[in-house]
Amino acid sequence: QVQLVESGGGLVQAGGSLRLSCAASGRTIRTYNMGWFRRAPGKEREFVAGISSSPFTTYYPDSVKGRFTISRDNAKNTVALQMNSLKPEDTAVYYCAAGSLITTRSRDYDYWGQGTQVTVSS
Repeated sequence: QVQLVESGGGLVQAGGSLRLSCAASGRTIRTYNMGWFRRAPGKEREFVAGISSSPFTTYYPDSVKGRFTISRDNAKNTVALQMNSLKPEDTAVYYCAAGSLITTRSRDYDYWGQGTQVTVSS
């Protein structure tokens, strides 16, 4: 079992930046592919970033490419999401996830955190 806890959310103005962190416990994340998802009110959960276990290949949807950066530190058992040039449409609850597959589909991830709220004001 892997327990994931997100932190770093908050309120930021449009154009600003936030850095989300995901701390894992229970097992090492070294062999897991890690992802970040978000869910805005009234919308389905959306993939925003992924990083493979080895090598550290990253992938993003067009909606955040060039603005968001995912990274991982296996030694610290953490994953981060740096979000720059934030837009009001980025407002959502952001979730960290761990899985065995390299995928953008939420159903393929095995472990999830509780989420952290990100609100971007215009």
